[in-house]
Amino acid sequence: MGRYVIRRLLFAIPVLLVSSILVFLVVYNTQHPLQALYQNPRISVNDVKRLAHDLGLDKSGYQLYTSWLVSFLKGHWGTSIISQRPVAKDIQQALANSIVLGLTGTGIALIIGVAIGVYAALRQYSVFDNLATTGAFVALSIPNFWFAVMLQILFGIYLTRWLHLTTPLLPVAGINTPGTFGFHLVDRIRHLILPSLVLAVQILAVYSRYMRASMLEVLHSDYLRTARAKGLRERRVIFRHAMRNALIPITTQLAIDIGLIASGLIITEAVFQYPGMGYFFIQAMNNADYPQLLPWLMITVASVILFNLVADIMYAVLDPRIRYA
Repeated sequence: MGRYVIRRLLFAIPVLLVSSILVFLVVYNTQHPLQALYQNPRISVNDVKRLAHDLGLDKSGYQLYTSWLVSFLKGHWGTSIISQRPVAKDIQQALANSIVLGLTGTGIALIIGVAIGVYAALRQYSVFDNLATTGAFVALSIPNFWFAVMLQILFGIYLTRWLHLTTPLLPVAGINTPGTFGFHLVDRIRHLILPSLVLAVQILAVYSRYMRASMLEVLHSDYLRTARAKGLRERRVIFRHAMRNALIPITTQLAIDIGLIASGLIITEAVFQYPGMGYFFIQAMNNADYPQLLPWLMITVASVILFNLVADIMYAVLDPRIRYA
């Protein structure tokens, strides 16, 4: 297992390098970070060129990339071209916000989805099973952005009008109430409810379908019939033996979902203007701010690789028959 982990981590190095080169080439060849200034009649072309020289943007693409890579490997992530803020500090704040939102939505979906999937498998073709299946297909068919906008309209306009409120029952944008300073737990939780709900709905549907299918396969296996023949209680058979192996497909999906949290939940964060990694990426891409984009990419790719490795390790924990050479 140790050799397998080391080999996977070594393979991740060229993946990270190639990914950073491709993203840099896309950004470098699409638009210039100071393109908007060229269209401003109050700023002369010479002023823009002087600013580009001060920021080091008049160098070749090769020089820009190698300069960034050397600094990144030394632990210096640089400063944003547009805001002139430290990139590391901005990413740290955005990543923390995305982790809170992602783990909240994924945690809700995991608990409810697994419970629905197990119960539906134990009551196959029952009314509950049919309702759960129909609900899952409906949830999977709902686009995230549409559901998010509908919730904003419902809570931001209609419920506020129907209940004669001066402010929405639940906030529909941002991470804290305008005008507040510092950290307020209740206010932060209220801002998390709607984006977490949007995130959880589709993930919950996926987990419930995976869990139902996996449980149905496990329930008809030989080792469960042997466990029952030995006189084990049904609850022990289900929760100790059946669920353990049935969780393997969920482990794969959960690892992918958690790994993608680092990249940000782009659609959800954009609609709710939630200052996470997804919203950070959209702003950096619109500004062609490569000092922000490249560290974002490195964190995203590294997170996906790491949690896929965690999933592979968890396979062996859940099923002792799995071994890696």
